[in-house]
Amino acid sequence: MQDFFNTTDTDQRFMQAALIQAQIAEENGDVPVGAVIVCENKIIAKGYNQRQQLNDPTAHAEIIALTAAAESIGNWRLEGCSIYVTLEPCCMCAGALLLGRVERLIYGCDDPKAGACGSLYNIVQDERLNHRIEITKGILETECSGLLTDFFARRRRENDNQ
Repeated sequence: MQDFFNTTDTDQRFMQAALIQAQIAEENGDVPVGAVIVCENKIIAKGYNQRQQLNDPTAHAEIIALTAAAESIGNWRLEGCSIYVTLEPCCMCAGALLLGRVERLIYGCDDPKAGACGSLYNIVQDERLNHRIEITKGILETECSGLLTDFFARRRRENDNQ
């Protein structure tokens, strides 16, 4: 992987794009999680949570982005690609990232209840598997966690008022 992928400015720029996707999810009534996939320093795919919109438990931001990226490059192997996601991926998404051969995962904030990239499990770096993904975490962490905190606080208030 080339060095420019490891720069904080580059990571922040692409995480900003993922945050925009998370805001779209929130506008559509879903948990605000967004993702972008980058190849050769260009965004090739975007995704945001669409579970409510599609009534599909697998419609996580990462899955939507992976499908779009594979279509974009015409190959399910996303070698040389990086994914930027606002929240640490769950078990399903971590497995999909591995199967897609994503090279690098950059995420904003940990998910202590469902995170599978270091919090509860570390599926993407399990040495028993034939592929491992480099992880960078904490990019725009305050913005990413704040979006989720505000969303769930609003949801609790709405439920209390019913």
